[in-house]
Amino acid sequence: MARTSYAIALGSNRRHGRHGDPANVIGAAVAAMAAAGLRIDAHSPLIRSAAIGPAGRGFVNGAVLVSTTLDPPALLATLKRIEAAFGRRRGRRWGPRVIDLDLALWSAGRWPPGPRRAAAGRLAIPHGQLSARDFVLRPLAAIVPGWQDPWSARTVRQLRAALLRRRL
Repeated sequence: MARTSYAIALGSNRRHGRHGDPANVIGAAVAAMAAAGLRIDAHSPLIRSAAIGPAGRGFVNGAVLVSTTLDPPALLATLKRIEAAFGRRRGRRWGPRVIDLDLALWSAGRWPPGPRRAAAGRLAIPHGQLSARDFVLRPLAAIVPGWQDPWSARTVRQLRAALLRRRL
């Protein structure tokens, strides 16, 4: 398979016994992605954001641009293995987590391929909540501002501007 790029959203709001605070957890997760064979092409600055739902304390968020020959399901499996190695367990939605690695965008367009969106609970690229989450769009805008959402054809910069306008 040809090498493609993915934008991966990162988040943490819990300390890790070995890596420490959430910012260090994110740094260690990026290192783990590189150790798993993903080429890290860009890394956003880290930001702080409020928790959604029952997650409790706020998050540290960021994004990385990676390139790999893995297809989306294989990359998702790699990211899930990294999350598990950091102690992430399946639990309640929007709960606290030591690390969260989400596939946000893919240079080959959308997954699953074709005109239909993925069924609930299935792998979907772009991420289904991409345009509603400033804690994802803000880091993405720092590294891939011109990347287009394949559904709306809006760039990351345009998606973020529209989200911020809706909040006024």
